[in-house]
Amino acid sequence: MTPIVALQALVTAASLDIEPSAAELDAIDREMPLIRAEVELLDAQIMTIDHPANELDERRIRRARNRVLAARRDLTNRAGMVQSGGAA
Repeated sequence: MTPIVALQALVTAASLDIEPSAAELDAIDREMPLIRAEVELLDAQIMTIDHPANELDERRIRRARNRVLAARRDLTNRAGMVQSGGAA
């Protein structure tokens, strides 16, 4: 009988102790305002899980959604400026 072996190379890295590169850390830093805004929205939504949302909760969620949209807009605009600046 012939043994069944994988014909493809391993998908995972050989060592799991690798650190993020400087470019990856910079990308995380650029996205941090959006990450914080999304966490605030999630917190506001979690607070309304066990009871019906009152007027204050609705305002809190609406403001958190607006912060997420503003952070996404700012991140997209910054990414567009970087690409258009180096493309010409």
